[in-house]
Amino acid sequence: MGVKYIALNVCVAVLFALLARWLDKQAVAISERDGVDIGMYAPGAPKPVRAAFVVLVRNSELPGMKQAMRQIEDRFNRKFNYPYIFLNDVPFTDDFVAETTAMTRAKVSYGVIPTEHWSYPAWINQTYAQECRQSMEKQGVFYALSESYRHMCRFNSGFFFRHPLLSDIEYYWRIEPDVEYSCDIDYDPFLFMSRRGIKYGYTIALHEYPETIPTLWTTVKSLIALRPEFVRHADGMAWLSKDGGDTYNGCHFWSNFEIGSLEFFRSKEYLAYFDYLDQAGGFFYERWGDAPVHSIAAALLLKREEVHWFEDIGYYHNPWTNCPQSPESRLRCHCDPAKSAIHHYWASCTQSWLALPSSSGSNSSSSSS
Repeated sequence: MGVKYIALNVCVAVLFALLARWLDKQAVAISERDGVDIGMYAPGAPKPVRAAFVVLVRNSELPGMKQAMRQIEDRFNRKFNYPYIFLNDVPFTDDFVAETTAMTRAKVSYGVIPTEHWSYPAWINQTYAQECRQSMEKQGVFYALSESYRHMCRFNSGFFFRHPLLSDIEYYWRIEPDVEYSCDIDYDPFLFMSRRGIKYGYTIALHEYPETIPTLWTTVKSLIALRPEFVRHADGMAWLSKDGGDTYNGCHFWSNFEIGSLEFFRSKEYLAYFDYLDQAGGFFYERWGDAPVHSIAAALLLKREEVHWFEDIGYYHNPWTNCPQSPESRLRCHCDPAKSAIHHYWASCTQSWLALPSSSGSNSSSSSS
C-alpha cells in the first residue's frame, strides 16, 4: 500500500511539473506575440493593464462561484493571473474566503459594500415601493418581490466602480456564479481593449422585458431634453429605438458578462446620467436592471468601435449561450455553434449593433490579434 501511495504521489508531481512547463511555454508564446514582459503575468506581479475580475456574490453561492472560477482559471487565468475582487453586502465567511482563495494563484481581495450603496435612498417612499412590487408580482414579473435584486441592480448601475478596492483599477471583467466558459482564451482581453480604446465588451445582446422598465425610456428622454449633449453617438439611438427615439426597443448588452473601462463609468456624463435615473426611483418602483442602464449609456455615449462583441469567447449563463461560429473555434471550444444566441430573434440586438456605421469603416469582431 505504501509503495502504491508513493508511486501515485510521484505521478501527480510529474503531472503538475508537466503542466507548469506547458503553462510557461504558453506564457512565453503570448508574451512574444503581444510584446509584453512575461514577468507581468506572474501571480502578484503588476499586469500590463490595471484590471481585475469583479464579483458580486453571496456566501451561499460558494459552490457556483467555485465552478465559475474553475472555468475561468482553466480557460484563461491560469496563464494571466489577473486578480479577483469579491464584493458582498455582508462580510464573507471564513469558508468562502478559504475556498475561493484556493481556486487561484492570483491575488484575491474581499470587500463589504458600504451601507449607503445597498439601501434605500432618502427620497424613496418604501411603502409605495412595496405596493409596486406586489403589483409586479400579479403581472408575473421575474424577481417582482425581491428587494435584494433591486439593490443589486442599483449597485451595479452606479456604485460598484466606486468601491475602494477598485480605486486603482482601469478595466474590470464581471463574473457571476454558475457561469460557464466553453473556449480557451489565449490572449489578454484587457490588453486587447486598452490598446484599441475599447470601452465596453459583451458576448450576448438581448431585448429587455418591457414590464420591468415601463418608465425607463421616458426618464432617459427627459434627461436628453435637459442635456442634449448626452447623445454623443447619434447612430446609437438607432440601435435603441426604431422610431427615432420615441420608444425603446429593449436592446441591451447582457451585463452578467461584461468587460469594461472604469474610466467610462466614472465619467461625469455617466455619473450625471446615473444620478438622474436614481432620483427618478425606477430601481425600486419598477425593476430597472443594470443591463439596460449600462447599455443605453454605452449606446449614446460611445462610438460603435468603442463597444466590442467578444464573439470568440464561449460563454453560458442560463438560459443563453454565446458560441463562436468559425470552424477554427471548434478546435478550442466545446459548445454547440447551432445553439448560440446569435441565431435567436430575442438576441438579435448583436446583429443590429454590428450593422451600425463605424468611423473606422470596419465591421470586424475578431479579438485574437
